[in-house]
Amino acid sequence: MDRLITLELFVELRDIEIFLTLAEELHFGRTAERLHVSQARVSQAIRAQERRIGTALFDRTSRRVRLTPVGRRLREDLQQVHDLLQAALARAEAAGPGVGETLKIGVFGHAGHEMRPLIDAFRTRYPGNDVTFGEVNGAEPFNALRSGEHDVNVLWLPVFEPDLTVGPTVLTGRRVLAVATDHPLADRGAASLEDLADNHVVDFGPDAPEYWVAAMVPTRTPQGRRIPRGPVARTFHELLALVASGRCIHPLGEIAARYNTPPGITFLPMPDTPELQWALVWPSTTDNPLIRALSHTAADLGPIQL
Repeated sequence: MDRLITLELFVELRDIEIFLTLAEELHFGRTAERLHVSQARVSQAIRAQERRIGTALFDRTSRRVRLTPVGRRLREDLQQVHDLLQAALARAEAAGPGVGETLKIGVFGHAGHEMRPLIDAFRTRYPGNDVTFGEVNGAEPFNALRSGEHDVNVLWLPVFEPDLTVGPTVLTGRRVLAVATDHPLADRGAASLEDLADNHVVDFGPDAPEYWVAAMVPTRTPQGRRIPRGPVARTFHELLALVASGRCIHPLGEIAARYNTPPGITFLPMPDTPELQWALVWPSTTDNPLIRALSHTAADLGPIQL
């Protein structure tokens, strides 16, 4: 297959990455997890290319996924194209963004302090450029990006917004449960997801996508019990006020317990919760060399363990 034809078939670089990652992993779920996209997005990309080519690229059964002969040839050609593109991007990055520019990054609470290794590395690589921080509103996590108020947000995953790009994971950590100090759970020393069904958690309102909120606070416990939601809080400080008053309890990233000691609130570890991942997210239409520079720096540094 001619390499130029191959490039025309895979118009988007993301489609190339999806195909090559699936060709390596041979598993749709692992491919989606690795690229921080939905499994449906992986399937959609592969089906679209198979329709364009007119033949299957993968043999799929309930037990395994493997490349077809056409898929193997395409992988060889696309790998060369991908390597050339990555080399071109690396050369562009080496030229560096403009000097004297500033990125505004939206974070929750004190996450900016935990990102110091990344910010220090970024400032060292790109001297003369800087970073400032803004606060992410949990009730409207994407609005500041779409309005241009923030250049990049650091958000827990997953983020499935068609107009936003999810970059490298920058922070990882578990959850804690915020409860009033006179709450019956406060003296137990730890909490579980099952405890949420016996209490109310905060409702972030209609502008926070349900799938995104559920990644932090599921709608049901592992045993299937419903987790009641309400009252509504739009900011972190409103949430803490509701918890302190005893009106609700709420899971938070464990960074909240590290930097906050509000009166009337106890933070309990939640050892049965899976690890949270926080990634850089920015508008897909943004062509900003400084964002790309930050993203490449984060990818090289790797996630910071909270």
